[in-house]
Amino acid sequence: MKNAFIFHGTGGHAGENWFPWLKSELEKIGYEVFIPQFPTPENQTLEMWMEAFGNYEKELNSDTLLIGHSLGGAFLLRLLEKSIPRAKAAFFISVPVGVLPIKNYEGDKPFIGHPFLWHRIRVSASNFFVFHSSNDEMVSIGNGKEIARNLNVELTVVSNAGHFNAKAGYLKFDLLLEKIKLLK
Repeated sequence: MKNAFIFHGTGGHAGENWFPWLKSELEKIGYEVFIPQFPTPENQTLEMWMEAFGNYEKELNSDTLLIGHSLGGAFLLRLLEKSIPRAKAAFFISVPVGVLPIKNYEGDKPFIGHPFLWHRIRVSASNFFVFHSSNDEMVSIGNGKEIARNLNVELTVVSNAGHFNAKAGYLKFDLLLEKIKLLK
């Protein structure tokens, strides 16, 4: 079963940004798409998010795409540290990992306040993609560089994409869909 997960960030939900568009596009090519709702900003802890994701863990398999935006990407990194089935691909878009400045650093700290287990993360997916904007006002580009360096992949820098959210005009994300379609 081909499926995909899209993880939102702080204050996020399934109906924002490019998430509904990507869900629709992926369904057209045979994916079942899940966009879990995490408790945010109240009760925004890694434990609460893991608990909310617990109902979906049975859907993970070798054909799974995992897509994390902002804090959802930090959650994705923590998920990949666990013993879960190896995913087909993991995508990180404007993800904080602790490189300042980060606008919501205090709120993100439960997710990024301790070192990531990169050796576990690197073996948890067959493919990794990291996207960051040249002018992200929420999460500095140093975070994208840090993720790409630790995963031994190229950082895809998109000019003037802000935080890849509706405020920056991101109701579609063609480059992300293009990368997904290139996967074998």
